[in-house]
Amino acid sequence: MSDGKNYWLMKSEPDEYGWDDLIAEGEGIWDGVKNAQASNNMKAMTLGDQIFFYHSRQGLEIVGIMEVSATAMPDPFDETGRWIAVKVKPVRKLDNAVTLKAMKQNPKLSDLAIIRQTRLSVAPVTHDQWAEILSMSANSQS
Repeated sequence: MSDGKNYWLMKSEPDEYGWDDLIAEGEGIWDGVKNAQASNNMKAMTLGDQIFFYHSRQGLEIVGIMEVSATAMPDPFDETGRWIAVKVKPVRKLDNAVTLKAMKQNPKLSDLAIIRQTRLSVAPVTHDQWAEILSMSANSQS
């Protein structure tokens, strides 16, 4: 059953732009995405869509929830004009981070894009996957 919202996962290396950076800014521009599929996912985002903030490389875990506060716009750092950015704002830190290892071990998440397409930095998450990850965070199963 869907609640009408779209859900996503966005990856960032925490030493370049982490959860704490987003909290400090209050609203951030998600830029630098130079993959066609990830860019298309960003173009599909609507105001209020919910997004898991995933720390890649260091941590390998979902640490928080953010939401789309401004939809697709030109990436301000892309001189070619080809790529887009979105604005996001923090909603809340997860009770407990959910690790990639824990997600891989959960059969309910076997079709999660982060597992199937490991290099995709912006990916859709189904309503059921979203609920399962929130449950994992609340129950400290990560």
